[in-house]
Amino acid sequence: MDHTLLCERLAALVSAESPSGHFEGLEQCHALMRAWGEPVLGRRAEVVDGGGTPHLLWRAPGEGGVLLLGHVDTVWPLGTTAHRPFRVEDGRAFGPGVFDMKAGLVAAFAALAECRDPAGVSVLVTGDEEVGSPTSRALIEEVAAGADAVLVLEPSQEGAVKTARKGGSFYSVDITGRAAHAGLEPERGVNALLELAEQVGVVSRLADPGRGTTVTPTVARAGTTTNTVPAHAHLRVDVRAWELAELERVDERMHALAPSIAGAIVRVDGTINRPPLEPASSRGLYATARKVAADLGLPDLDEVAVGGASDANFTGALGVPTLDGLGPLGDGAHAEHEWVELASLAERARLVAGLIDALARP
Repeated sequence: MDHTLLCERLAALVSAESPSGHFEGLEQCHALMRAWGEPVLGRRAEVVDGGGTPHLLWRAPGEGGVLLLGHVDTVWPLGTTAHRPFRVEDGRAFGPGVFDMKAGLVAAFAALAECRDPAGVSVLVTGDEEVGSPTSRALIEEVAAGADAVLVLEPSQEGAVKTARKGGSFYSVDITGRAAHAGLEPERGVNALLELAEQVGVVSRLADPGRGTTVTPTVARAGTTTNTVPAHAHLRVDVRAWELAELERVDERMHALAPSIAGAIVRVDGTINRPPLEPASSRGLYATARKVAADLGLPDLDEVAVGGASDANFTGALGVPTLDGLGPLGDGAHAEHEWVELASLAERARLVAGLIDALARP
């Protein structure tokens, strides 16, 4: 496997900035991936319009087969590469999105060139995973439902694949009060900020540490001027859980929030975004991957459960065997020190190619 070529591809993909939903940047990345994928797969890619967010898809003919799943959008705004461009230092590549998850995409296309026959492989690269996959979820579920297995090239966790992920929910709590002069007649107001403070306490107590359920107030806003009773307040809440029943419990309680201050109005928007990826979804594929790694002389393959969610949560919830975290080694997802170990690109490509071969139908 040509290590120089892999590095050149990674440099090109990282340099093509692609914030979630940014049409021009995503199309630029698509052009690169089409040039890598179409000669190997022997078929043209399909661009699926997600309401202004394009998603890149190669469908395998017939039923079954393996789906390689990933996303090319990043959390980094346009212009990030101007002050933090792609660079290589001591065997590591740095740059926005290099670890999450452009290195995984480079490894995926290298795996397609390395496996015996990619004819039964579908490839889906989405453009809005980092914002919850609002336009790609239906497409992911439609393509995955026809597959025998889904391999997700999200970053590894220090080399370990991800066999379980928490599910997640996101909520906005809007509070309406009544403004009044804070010095002359505060008693005539309904203080939305005080109501927000009460709701933060209520929301936080929905967590269940024993079950690993977290309910985290993350953003709060209220008020206009120092001498005005706040008429409006806003709160955002992040929920994570290992069990769907826990997400459903918190969802019901969130939508039942009621004001504690007379005259205040509380409105809640949001719902369950991603169900958990349960270990049962990955068990068989993980065993196969461990055997493939051993047969190829690759390092032992460990597994890990993580709190973050990915599109693997959707495919696992369909009952389709799913293995996540097959991307290269590195660190710093969503952080400025983000890096990937260049040598691991070829290693992960070999592992994924071996998995494709092992899962191929006779």
